[in-house]
Amino acid sequence: MLKAQMKSLDAEKIRKDFPILSRKVHGKKLVYFDNAATSQKPRQVIDAITHYYENYNANVHRSIHQLGEEATAAYENARGKVGDFISANSIQEIIFTKNSTEALNLLAYSLTADLKKEDEIVISQLEHHSNFVPWQQMAKIFGLRLKFIEVNKDGSLNEESIKEQITKNTKIVSVSHISNAIGSLNPVEDITKIAHENGASMIIDGSQSVPHMKVDVQKISSDFYVFTGHKMLGPTGVGVLHGKKEMLEKMRPFLYGGEMINEVGFEETTFNKLPYKFEAGTPNIIEAIGLGVAVDYLNQIGIKNIYEHDMELTDYALERMKELDFVEVYGPKERGPLVSFNVKKVHAHDVSQILDSEGIAIRAGHHCAMPLMKVMGLQATARASFYLYNTNEEVDHFILALKKVKKVFGV
Repeated sequence: MLKAQMKSLDAEKIRKDFPILSRKVHGKKLVYFDNAATSQKPRQVIDAITHYYENYNANVHRSIHQLGEEATAAYENARGKVGDFISANSIQEIIFTKNSTEALNLLAYSLTADLKKEDEIVISQLEHHSNFVPWQQMAKIFGLRLKFIEVNKDGSLNEESIKEQITKNTKIVSVSHISNAIGSLNPVEDITKIAHENGASMIIDGSQSVPHMKVDVQKISSDFYVFTGHKMLGPTGVGVLHGKKEMLEKMRPFLYGGEMINEVGFEETTFNKLPYKFEAGTPNIIEAIGLGVAVDYLNQIGIKNIYEHDMELTDYALERMKELDFVEVYGPKERGPLVSFNVKKVHAHDVSQILDSEGIAIRAGHHCAMPLMKVMGLQATARASFYLYNTNEEVDHFILALKKVKKVFGV
């Protein structure tokens, strides 16, 4: 058995910044292993939200009074922090959305409108529904061909399938950086290179990667990269679309109305410059500000330290789970910080319920990846996902709880 010790960061010290981690569930200490769904929020983010509403709550960009100017400055400052966090070339490339789902829908609507019938869109079999359904529906509307990169038995993307599916007829490729369902860490730089060699635009869903690892969009060279704030210590209701400036300038807007306009006449309307062209109406102001504070927090800890911690914890969990011959684990060796598994002969929902009685929060179901579940021959899996405030001691408690599942169901 591995030693319950990690050196990348002081998780116990970090835990003190998260008020919710001190609570109990069913009389047991909370163990929060559902970070792939949403992360908990540090006191610094919570306080920043309260401070905004108590001190400078106002709309942005339009008001010239003091509160409006302070709100605008904080909102745009957050945009700069997010841009720096992913090494964007310019803050004009950072579009605030509601979440990754909205960002992907924006791209699906805006990019497919100018495609011709039989043009190809390529995604993978392991995509979250947010990176699956929009492309599926646009393909139906415009008569496009939707193609799928196949997965290997272990859940990794098949290299030959990548090369076969992306052709000169491909106009858009959209894949996740890390699978939310089984944790596969996908070779996005290689896929981006192949997409560009074939003249296709490359989109990456970074919802599960940006919270945990250093993402450099210039190094990856993706045309678009999306992620969401609530999985990286920020509030719900804010996501990010990064796009290369030249691509965003050519795209038609997704939503129309206030702020995204330059001038409106009875016959014609001209649109605002980037990034406001894609931010119609009153934006998610405090959510963006809160995300900026979350980025400050992640930078203070160090994203490299967070990644090392999260992967050390994942390795520890995988090693401990080898002791359990009644547990089946899914996903390839190259993975992000989550473990998708099943207790043999026990439904994932029942596993989740028993673990919940022990104070352990995990996710169970198809993880918004029903096509992948069908390919793998599964109805559902249980999923434990880790973050910077989790510890090896919590993993030990998790292992004991899984042994309780075996005892209760007699497997």
